[in-house]
This record gives sequence, structure tokens and C-alpha cells, in this order.
Amino acid sequence: MKNNLRLPLVFTLLFSLSSVAQNNKIPYGNNDLAGQYVQSGDAQIYYEMYGEGEPIVLLHGGIMGYIDEMEGFIEKLKPRYKVIAMATRGHGRSEIGSETITYDLKANDVMAVINAITRDSVTILGFSDGAYTGYKVASMFPERVKKLIAIGAGEQISGLRKVVFTGGPFNPDNEFWKQKKKLMPEPQKLEAFWKDMEHFYNSMTASKELFNSLKCPVLVMAGELDRNAPLATVIAAYQMIPNSQLAIVPNTGHVVFMENFDAVWASIAPFLH
Repeated sequence: MKNNLRLPLVFTLLFSLSSVAQNNKIPYGNNDLAGQYVQSGDAQIYYEMYGEGEPIVLLHGGIMGYIDEMEGFIEKLKPRYKVIAMATRGHGRSEIGSETITYDLKANDVMAVINAITRDSVTILGFSDGAYTGYKVASMFPERVKKLIAIGAGEQISGLRKVVFTGGPFNPDNEFWKQKKKLMPEPQKLEAFWKDMEHFYNSMTASKELFNSLKCPVLVMAGELDRNAPLATVIAAYQMIPNSQLAIVPNTGHVVFMENFDAVWASIAPFLH
């Protein structure tokens, strides 16, 4: 049965986080002191850097996701790592551009950021869309990805789900999107971007060919009750990745790290060391 996703719980969690972030000392995702840009193809891609040490790239979720949702990870990682928190194409301060969205394009955006900072290999931590992008980066550039943490991203076959970005939280005039549009360099393109991303997500494939190609150690993680990446699809991805570990957090949904960050971190910390 197709899964028709409108993500009301995700919207509630992210809206709550956005409200809290406005009062934080560090405005993650809108920090002029840490923010920089790099040109990738036809779009300027925004990223922020925190801390020193081995580089780790954070890739947030798609559509409603942004750098600020990664706050907990940034805080935990920056004392020991150089944290590179990207705004993926079409999100926040990054431009949308005019090229057709593909995971190859997203992977090249990530590499443009990485190459602007280091020629060494990096660790990638991605959530949802960011995790699928992480899979693709690791597949396309195996020598540049040391480890990958993929949260909320299982096997995906075209037609398995139906993603809809209309109605409910997808009202460009509600307070959540008003705040998001203030960051966007091209806010007038937002609704057209949603339509493009509907087609992209409903036609994307992440299966055996991709997962079998991964060379680095991969931690595959999800919430037990994730409706966006159902448990069976996450386990399938884990079983297809040659060098993988699996972590399932009980009684949590898609945005598992907001629902039980301590449990998520308890799995991530030993994987990084």
C-alpha cells in the first residue's frame, strides 16, 4: 500500500525546534560568524563550520529540514570535530538553481563544500534526504567518505510511497514558512520547488545497486515507528550494505533524534570512535 505523506508530526517537531532556535545563543543556520558559500554548478551552497578536528559533514532532512534541526549533533560534535553543517540546495540560505534535482546533483553539491574545506576524507551524518544524499556521496566518491551515518533512510523503490507537499503544513503563508522564506535567496521559487521535489521523491530509487556499492562503514539508524522510512525498508538497506551496523530506537518516529536524542547519540558515539 502506498504511504501518503503529509508529515504533521514532523512539522510540529520542526516548528517547535525553529521557535526554540530563535532564542539560542548560536543561531544555527543563520550565523554570519560561521557561514560561508561555495559555488556548485548553477547554485551557491551555504554551510556553517564549528569546532576543530577531523571533518564531519551534517546533512539535514528535505523540504522542512534545515541546519537548525542538527543543533544537538553540532553541540555534541564540535568539541572534537570540525563540523560542516550544510544547507542543501533549495533549503535556507542555499540557492535552488535551475538544474533538475537528482541525488548525483546533491552529491556534487556536497563535494563542492568538502573540497572548499579539505582534500581529506570525511565522515557524513545525514538524516532522511540528507542520508540518501550521504549514500550517494559515499558511492560516487568512496575515497572521500571515511564513515557514514544514515538516519531515517531505507530501501526506496519508485511507487512505494506517495509524497504530497500541499495542504496541512505546506502553506507558504503560515509562520513556519514565513520564517523559512526570510532566509531564502529565492523565496518566490518555493512552491515550484515543492512541486519539483514531489516528482523527485515519488520517482527516486535507492536499492541494491546503490547499497551494494558502498565501501565505507555505515551505521543505518531509524525510529521503530518511522512512517517515512518503514522498519522493513531500513532493515533491507542494512542487509544490502556490505559493511554496516543497525540501530533501531524503540517507540520513535521519523525525526528520531528529536524524540530521543540520548538513545541516538548512544549508538553514534561508539561508531565514530
